[in-house]
Amino acid sequence: MSSPRLPLRLVFLAALAIGAALALGLVVAALNSVLEFYQRVSELPVWLRVPLIVLGAALLVAIGWLIWRLARPAARVAGTTAPAVSRSEVESRIGGLRARKAETAALEAELVELDRRRLGGDVQVALFGEISTGKSSLIRALAPDAAPNVDVRGGTTRAVAHFRGRLPDGRELVLADVPGSAEVEGRVREQIARDEALRAHAVVYVTASDLTRAQAAEIGWLSRFGKPLVIAVNKADQYDDAEVAALLGTIERRCDARAAAVVAISAGGSERYERTLADGRRERVERERVPSIAPLVAALERLTAPGADALEPAREAAVLAEVGRRSDALARETAARESAETVAKYTRRAVIGALAAVAPGSDILIQGALGTALVRELARIHGVPVRELDVEALLARLGLTVRNTTAIVLAIAGNALKAFPGLGTLGGGMLHAVAYGLVFDSLGRALAATLAERAELDAADIETRVRVLLAEPARERIERVARLALEAARDGTQRARG
Repeated sequence: MSSPRLPLRLVFLAALAIGAALALGLVVAALNSVLEFYQRVSELPVWLRVPLIVLGAALLVAIGWLIWRLARPAARVAGTTAPAVSRSEVESRIGGLRARKAETAALEAELVELDRRRLGGDVQVALFGEISTGKSSLIRALAPDAAPNVDVRGGTTRAVAHFRGRLPDGRELVLADVPGSAEVEGRVREQIARDEALRAHAVVYVTASDLTRAQAAEIGWLSRFGKPLVIAVNKADQYDDAEVAALLGTIERRCDARAAAVVAISAGGSERYERTLADGRRERVERERVPSIAPLVAALERLTAPGADALEPAREAAVLAEVGRRSDALARETAARESAETVAKYTRRAVIGALAAVAPGSDILIQGALGTALVRELARIHGVPVRELDVEALLARLGLTVRNTTAIVLAIAGNALKAFPGLGTLGGGMLHAVAYGLVFDSLGRALAATLAERAELDAADIETRVRVLLAEPARERIERVARLALEAARDGTQRARG
């Protein structure tokens, strides 16, 4: 059974021997060429030999530099820089949202707070990090005259608190103690912490160990805004000197120059432990650990030395970037709300128009001024310019789609009418109206979704969405359109009697 393996092994050995022989031959040939070149150059006169040697050396250096540039790894970017946005641009966005009846009070309050802190002239420093890393204890060590209450339980900071601390050179800092991140059900408090970090001139990121993936991501996010960032490794008294040095080196490599300084400290604070008495009893003891924060104080002295005015541009840029991001999110929410209102409005008009028709017919077609107006109004809401030809081509394409699904839509509308006593007695006109309303509701929803996601009038995507919405309309949509038809029919009956 093993005999077939022998020829393959021999072939492999032969190939290996041939390859080694070729490699050796290439090396010998290259060495021979070098020796021949050296001999020829050495026979040249000095006035010609020296320039050739210099030129060859320069050529080798240039080739080496080119290979290094092409082969070296791309420089790692210390977090993507936050997009720059001007104050006037932010105010313009807020003004536009206010005109659209959006809730802009929180955005406006952020700008007011930005101005208030700038006029105050204080250097603002936020202590940021996960829960139970000792931020509140560090605040107490930095500002002993305005010490916050510190609890040994994790996540005791529920809101932002400000305290005044003084550096050895006499300058004051306003220290912000913010809620810790990574707390269970603490998303709101985490957002509060992030907002305060953006409002500060400098940030101290507090950790009690090596960085987790989530902590590294937070540091990457903070570094985007270009403000001074210090990583303070707390509880360093729990390690020996070699362990502290290794930990700091690991964090520095992971941060990849994102932080201006990485320091080891001990913030002190309360410590609870059990001890055994002479009689064998055990008792719980609470004691205060002596803080050791000199490296952090030195880093803060150095990084805040330029003063509030010099640090203000980065702080303002960070706040404006966040306000700009929130205004974009609010604009999307506003567009979604306006789109829903517009779709409901045109669906109602479609139902009323279908009921008013003398001979509604069996075909359901998207055509005329009503469909064109719906497309144009939704495009305006989402800020997408459209041409008349594009609108006509879209409606013609969707008209064919709807014609091919007419039987399905009418069947769905017929089933919907059975859930509303009395509607079936109105005959085909009511069935046509409900079906026509479902078509307009599907068109509006599909169009709004495409415009929001693609920011263009993508006819193929809209058609696909319309097919899905017409094939399986949700019960909520069917009931809503049927109620619109019922209300329109009743209104028409009352007007006729009046």
